[in-house]
Amino acid sequence: MKKNNLVVLLILFVFFVISFLTNILGPIIPDIIKDFKVSLSMAALLPFSFFIAYGVFSIPAGMAVERIGEKKVMGMAFVVSFIGAILFSVFPSFPVALVSLFFIGSGMAMLQVAINPLLRAAGGEEHFAFNSVAGQLAFGLASFISPHLFSYLVVNLENYSKLQEPNIVLNLFHRLTPLDLPWVSLYWIFAIISALMVVLMLVVKLPKVELQEEEKAGSWVTHISLFKNKTVILYFLAIFAYVGTEQGIANWVSKFLADYHGLDPRLEGANTISMFWGLLTVGCLLGLVLLKFLDSKLVLKLFTGAAIICLILGLFGSVSIALYAFPMVGFFASVMYSVIFSLALNSLKQNHGAFSGIMCSGIIGGACVPLIIGIIGDVIGLKGGMMFLFIPLGFIFSIGFWAKPLVSNKLINFNKE
Repeated sequence: MKKNNLVVLLILFVFFVISFLTNILGPIIPDIIKDFKVSLSMAALLPFSFFIAYGVFSIPAGMAVERIGEKKVMGMAFVVSFIGAILFSVFPSFPVALVSLFFIGSGMAMLQVAINPLLRAAGGEEHFAFNSVAGQLAFGLASFISPHLFSYLVVNLENYSKLQEPNIVLNLFHRLTPLDLPWVSLYWIFAIISALMVVLMLVVKLPKVELQEEEKAGSWVTHISLFKNKTVILYFLAIFAYVGTEQGIANWVSKFLADYHGLDPRLEGANTISMFWGLLTVGCLLGLVLLKFLDSKLVLKLFTGAAIICLILGLFGSVSIALYAFPMVGFFASVMYSVIFSLALNSLKQNHGAFSGIMCSGIIGGACVPLIIGIIGDVIGLKGGMMFLFIPLGFIFSIGFWAKPLVSNKLINFNKE
């Protein structure tokens, strides 16, 4: 199939949009707790509402892609996302926020399923690995930028009356958002982006994708049979543990720094989350290099062990140590998802498409782990709640010992003549 660079750029932008909408929750949570006067466990229902949608829609979305194609699924995804974003923008309240985030999460789950086969088709199979890394970089860039945008909008809208010459963006959001809820401006941005993407999906011409065998979702019978396989269950739990760890830190670190070190969640908290995602992206590049020289199971053990040490330092160290340690957890978590996924697919001979869908549904870990942290945090404090993260990290560390892939990652052989 002929390479289409414009479509590749569009897909990379979709990666950017998915990340932007997904990973802004962390900086917002302290404001939600304060403005809506909710407990930690109640606030944790927000990421729960978002990520539970992945568990509900990942497998059905894969089946929909096979029936009606990527373009229609992507268009529907952005419509659903727009409905969720505009709903909360117009009616900002805590119950509406839960419904809104479920809609947005549903849209993002549908997009995740659709874009990878499309990226392979548009960019060419020989460039798929490179384009996949580029997609992850776009994903990481959005995660790095979104907390800074949050800080910019909230700080300036709160001090709008003191600004000498507010720009057109601040003027617009000042009119649209409640004076006491400046962070609602981000939902207007979500709505605007989603609406623009719906229009773009109507006019853009996407290539026809012939799904490879490993990309096909499979039937419900196939999924049920796979759920009886111990290996499938273990790797589902592995993805559950990874996303739960990632989101557990990203959603609670800002509140932790505010509660235990007195830092402003809109400035230092947002910056720490930004650095967490930024270093996670940088770590991906290092991981790609290391996987050419070391066995993937060893890389997973080394990086997970380092992540555990950094989490200990972040939770029990001084404020200066915490500001570096938490972002470094992101750096060492960077290889986990890709290594777990590759070990999983290399552990089964067939039904890779259905297996991938099951593992993607493991993203609901991002719903459950932050909620567990919030519930524990309400009882014994947020530090105690975040100590729960050692359990999923411990499980990920154990993968390096029990994983038995049929095919190991290919290493560079320096002794080859």
